[in-house]
Amino acid sequence: MLRIEDGDRVRTVTLDRPDARNALTPDGLDALADAVTEAPTPVVHLRGAGDAFCAGADLASVAAAAESESAGRAFVARGQRTMDAIESSDAVVVAGVNGAARGGGVELALAADVRVATPDATFAEPGVTFGLFGAWGGTVRLPEAVGASHAADLSLSGRVVDAEAAREAGLVSRVVPDPADVAAEIAANDPSALAALTRLGRHRGTRAEREAAEADAFVALLDEHADALAAHRNG
Repeated sequence: MLRIEDGDRVRTVTLDRPDARNALTPDGLDALADAVTEAPTPVVHLRGAGDAFCAGADLASVAAAAESESAGRAFVARGQRTMDAIESSDAVVVAGVNGAARGGGVELALAADVRVATPDATFAEPGVTFGLFGAWGGTVRLPEAVGASHAADLSLSGRVVDAEAAREAGLVSRVVPDPADVAAEIAANDPSALAALTRLGRHRGTRAEREAAEADAFVALLDEHADALAAHRNG
């Protein structure tokens, strides 16, 4: 299901079920959470094998979830647990959407800190076309990422948008030939600053709480890099 490659500063996690357009099984969700949260590197790059990023939930898993209410709730909880784990991991997570992202694949990208796309990437929340919707946190994260109007348009229509439209809506920040370059660009920066900025970016407290956390993180970095700053000033 997954292929993991560790570089000096970037762990690349490839969803590796190209015949199933990298759809996520329950075991695949658990493995994905572990692959991201246990990364030894400051940056994790998520990508898909073949011509898709991720088709979302494996259809056999969705069918099994329909067998009972408890199975349906377990299906949702497992997916939400994985997305929450990715969102709260120590590493900066870069979703490099390098093909089709559908349903849970969009939700996976939304759990990342940075989302970039290749020119041939496409996005859709097609659940509504067959009477469902993505329930791995997408109804929360999508409006946060693109605003209520764009989120409603995407989730209520089920339409497919290309990479440039996704960028204009704020679903991705850049359209690039190779998302690995973005992961490497980020990973070239100071790991402590990356970790601090990532924690602050994910902070969901009040404005006062976020500003207090910002001050604490800044002072901690000043202390950590005092010698380097002095050398830079005197150099």
